[in-house]
Amino acid sequence: MKHRKNYTSGFKTKVVLEAIQERETIQEIGQKYEIHPNQISTWKTRFLSGASSVFEKGTGKDDTEKERDDLFKKVGKLQMEVDFLKKVLGK
Repeated sequence: MKHRKNYTSGFKTKVVLEAIQERETIQEIGQKYEIHPNQISTWKTRFLSGASSVFEKGTGKDDTEKERDDLFKKVGKLQMEVDFLKKVLGK
């Protein structure tokens, strides 16, 4: 039984950027990385369809940065609560 290969987003981006440059055909890139050309075309389509979101106006932070900031705030709040409880309990 064959297992599906999982590729990192960095690897996919590298392959897609090579495909966009059109220095080699998609078939050649597929042979180079041992990936089916249809998969490269799919990745390229998804990449290009999401590219416009890079330039959309917003807060300037992506979701992961916002989530990280929220988690840091929660950690800080919990640390303050722990410190307060230590004072109250006298430890």
